[in-house]
Parts: sequence; C-alpha cells; structure tokens
Amino acid sequence: MKSIRLEINNATSFLAAGALDEVSANVPDAQKALEEQTCPGNDFLGWMHLPSSITPEFLGEIKACAQTLRENCDTIVVAGIGGSYLGARAVIEALGNQFEWLTNDGSNPVILFAGNNIGEDYLFELCEYLKGRKFGVINISKSGTTTETALAFRLLKKQCEDQRGKEVARKVIVAVTDAKKGAARITANQEGYTSFIIPDNVGGRFSVLTPVGLLPIACAGFDIDALVQGATDMEKECSTDDNIATQYAAVRNALYRAGKKIEILVNYQPKLHFMNEWWKQLYGESEGKDGVGIFPAAVDFTTDLHSMGQWIQEGERSIFETVISVENPRHKVLFPHDEENLDGLNFLTGKRVDEVNKMAELGTLLAHVDGGVPNMRVVLPELNEYYLGQLIYFFERACGVSGLLLDVNPFNQPGVEAYKKNMFALLGKPGYEAETEAIQARLK
Repeated sequence: MKSIRLEINNATSFLAAGALDEVSANVPDAQKALEEQTCPGNDFLGWMHLPSSITPEFLGEIKACAQTLRENCDTIVVAGIGGSYLGARAVIEALGNQFEWLTNDGSNPVILFAGNNIGEDYLFELCEYLKGRKFGVINISKSGTTTETALAFRLLKKQCEDQRGKEVARKVIVAVTDAKKGAARITANQEGYTSFIIPDNVGGRFSVLTPVGLLPIACAGFDIDALVQGATDMEKECSTDDNIATQYAAVRNALYRAGKKIEILVNYQPKLHFMNEWWKQLYGESEGKDGVGIFPAAVDFTTDLHSMGQWIQEGERSIFETVISVENPRHKVLFPHDEENLDGLNFLTGKRVDEVNKMAELGTLLAHVDGGVPNMRVVLPELNEYYLGQLIYFFERACGVSGLLLDVNPFNQPGVEAYKKNMFALLGKPGYEAETEAIQARLK
C-alpha cells in the first residue's frame, strides 16, 4: 500500500535560514517525552500505541454489536459532543454517499447525530423525524452528565422505549462510557445495555480509534479493520524522530514563531468537511492555552474561495494553509459538449471534473503563495478507510509533538470548564448556589 505524504516546500520557503532547524532540534526531546511518557499530560497518552494494540477479537466485538444495530434499526442516532462524535462523523461523511439519506435503500441505516448542541428546534425536529422509525441510540459520554449529550439522551431514551418497548430499547441502545463510574455507566448497568469502555488514558479528541469512533463507523457499514490498519502503519512510520508528523509539527511551529498565528485547513472535497471540524477540535483544545497557540481555522474549497478567498489572498499576512488533497476520486464524471457554448466552457469537453478541481487547487496554491501565504499539502492517494486511518494518526501524532514544541500540555483542556460553571450557575443547578448568587450580582 502507498502512504499519505506531506509536501512542505511552499511553506519552508517563507522561513528565514536556520528557523526550521532551530525548531526541529527540539523534536527528538518531544518524541522521547511522548514515548517515555514523561511529558505533561502523560496520563492521557493511551492513543499513541492504540492502533497496534487493537486485536481482531476486539474488532469482532465491535462488529458484532454494529451488526445487531444494523439488523434491528433503520436509523441510528449517535449522541455525543466534541471528541465523542466528531471523529466518527468525519470518517462516516468522508466515506459515505452524500445523498444516501435522501435515497436510502435500506442496505445501511441512516446515521444521525445529536447531543452536540442545545438547539430546541433541532431536538424537536429530530424527535419528529424519528417517529415511526425503528431507531437505536449509541450514547457516548464518559461521565453521562455532559449537558448537551445527557439532555439529548434523556429524550431519545424515552422516545425509543415508548416507540419500541423496553425490551427492544434495551437491545438497540448502546453505551460507550467509563468502565466503572459515572451516570452513563450506572444507567447502562441498570438497564442492561451493551456497553463499551472509553479508556481512562485516552482523551476525547484522540478517541476515534476506540469504540467512540469505531462503533458508529462500523454501524455505517465501513471497514474498521482497514481503518485501524492504516493507523497502525502510520504509528510505525512515526516511531522515528524524522517522519511526516514531526515535519508537519516543526514547520507549523516555525511558521508560528515567524508570526503566522492562524492555520487554515483546506480541502477540495466536500466529503472532508467534518474532517476539518475534527481537526479544529484536536488542535484547538490541545494547543490553545497559557496565552499561546496556533488558531485552527478551516475552509471548504472551491466553495469558500467565493467567500473567504479575498481575505486569504490579500488580508493580514498572519496565516498559513495546510491542504488535504485527494489524488484519485472514487467516481468519474466527464464534462459534456454543448453546441451553443453560451458559458464558454466547451474547451473543457471530455475532461474529468476532477481535473478541473485539481487545476483549481494548483492555481489557488500558486496564487496564495504569491500573495504571501505559506502552504503545505497532505496528499491522500484516495479516500478510503486505510488512508483515513493514516491521516487520523498522522494528525494525532503531530498534535502531540506540536503541543510540546509550544511548551504546553497538549492533553488537558482546563478552559472548557469556564462556560459550564457559568451556565450551571445561571440555571440554578444544585451545588452552585454561591456561583449563582455571584453571577446574578454581576448581571444586575
């Protein structure tokens, strides 16, 4: 099998002599700290050798549970937020038919997502859609008390039981949660749900290759063996100090030191939109702390060239781009000839649409480089489970190294709790009386 590759020349050309070498000199220490688990956050390094530790027996358990859900459900709702749903959704959307939910032939269940917002209209419309459908739920929450997910799961559990009966609901509701503690674990034990464990040493944003991601992906009908194999091969490739993950980490940190504070992840495939969203969480939560961190942004090209293209081309020169490029699309569409040629596009007759897309990608890269935007490319031979597994581990490994090069703990997220404390105080949650009093006084 081929491997994904990294192209950095259009980024390193923007760096002063010696700038990259200065950053790269710290890579071996970062790699050693990760491997020897001596870095900050070392109790959350379970993701590092996770791919190679996954056994065929474990994957068999995941696939068996997925098959039960597939046989008993026409719709599966994945309840989770952040790392508890973004990775699974990224893979499912990348591999799936984008219109299957409109033309579903019953060969695969419809996969929906909930528990990632507090939109009342969203939940109402979801529950309306599920009326009369044979739906199941995968509830993904380590604690079982995360507001967005717990709220959605309470609604979905009741509706599933009301529509399908307690016995069937017990069969089609699955918990992915802590091994021993938390509200979701207690509920799973009491109700008799099939359950899978979120490892204590794997943080949510690094959990795609645990049951958090593997179960929904298997339910959607995709090959989790190939996904894990791709990640395993990339894990092996990243074991040396000089590899594509450390190169990516070093270049982006060198650009950051040179004043490039914003990284824009770019794709030219609509299927990769949620890969962008997963990447944003991975890097945003890992690096944005202690007053430092590269800001992770994302765009879908060529669509966003007609909205964000002007700013990227000529705005403040504080940005760099990383482009995910797919060499070979899955399908072939040839551009047709038109006798009247009113749009002036007959010069494209007989060409593949992807050739047009590739020239848009190359033309944009050249324009942005000329406009002062450093540019890296991560190239996938094709969009399949194996290469997505490689891509996921590549980004995870690079994130760990990059965070350490920034001198932060890449594996905590203390800032995430700030809004929750305020929200609970404003809602009058028991135990938050002092905070409620303080925040009400502040709002007067």
